[in-house]
Amino acid sequence: MSVFFRHISVAVAIIALGSSAFAQDSSSSSVVRRGGADRNRKEQAQPGVTERMQKFYEETPKSDADMQWMRVIYRELDLAKPKNASLYYPEDIIDGDKNLFRIIMEQLADNRIAAYEYLDGREIFNEQYRLKVGDMLDRFHIYYTPAKGSTEKNPRYVIEEVDVPTNEVLSYYIIERWEFDSRSNNMRTRVEAICPVLHRSGDFGGDAMKYPMFWVKMDAIRPYISQQYIFVDDDNNLPKYTLDDFFAMNMYEGDIYKTRNLRNQSMMQMYPDPDDLKRAQDSIQNRLESFDKKLWVPSREEVIAAREAREAAAAGDSIVIPDRDATPKSARSARAKKNTKKKEPKSIKPKSSSNNSNSAVRSVRRRK
Repeated sequence: MSVFFRHISVAVAIIALGSSAFAQDSSSSSVVRRGGADRNRKEQAQPGVTERMQKFYEETPKSDADMQWMRVIYRELDLAKPKNASLYYPEDIIDGDKNLFRIIMEQLADNRIAAYEYLDGREIFNEQYRLKVGDMLDRFHIYYTPAKGSTEKNPRYVIEEVDVPTNEVLSYYIIERWEFDSRSNNMRTRVEAICPVLHRSGDFGGDAMKYPMFWVKMDAIRPYISQQYIFVDDDNNLPKYTLDDFFAMNMYEGDIYKTRNLRNQSMMQMYPDPDDLKRAQDSIQNRLESFDKKLWVPSREEVIAAREAREAAAAGDSIVIPDRDATPKSARSARAKKNTKKKEPKSIKPKSSSNNSNSAVRSVRRRK
């Protein structure tokens, strides 16, 4: 009997061990599946950019009912201008610092952001006009290799640092929106999209031609450019601003080359003469900057000050402060002698007695 029970206990132990091993296998397999999903999600996200950060930078589009006024401006940012040099330098990667074009190309190669076709003023940011990155790289002769794990639905590419044409991207096109929100009574300027522009010469030399590459929505690249600090000027060698601050605070300098209009014409087409073009650009810029000032009713003090300024300008009244250096030397010496002449004190005349006698005042307190 003891042997029989011993065999039964051994069988029960084997069954228990098998069930525990199966449970461990099933639990480990479930952990692997979750880890694979997390790994794929991490591969699709930039290191240091979480899903929460991406949602933070995604801006909710406002309804047209909330807008009192809006105007779309197209600008060209010339990187040769000192204020825009922060977008070009460093040309190569130095201590992990990258310029704007390298950041954009890295995100496109890893399929983290979308690029859209350049349609010359009719930009539509939807899936129909989404650009295939591989076709774009072939079009502009940028060398690449398919990345490991690249699929047809999730194409990814590897572009070597020396093959990124940063030295040829010498300007950018941006779409700038000037909006007045009726709910917050606030006027703001924001950059909606940006387009790198290649400057390439032909096979026989000559002037470089401009080739707009693609449009990228600013909200899509904000989580990545917000981590790159830049130098704004040479007076302060401590980077205090990011590339996102550069666009959010309108620290760039760009010429207006187009405004959204019904005929879809550029400024060059509307104003062929260079002088007329410059005057039109300045007029548009002045109207944009002074638009919010015309929305408010001036206070009483502002009305009075403006009226006094107009009256003074009409009367030609002006206060002229003479310059001491412009005064002739002879006039200054004569003035100095006049000031040094001592004045004699006036003699005090004694009051006469007649005046003292007439100075009495008769009381009328009890007068009837």
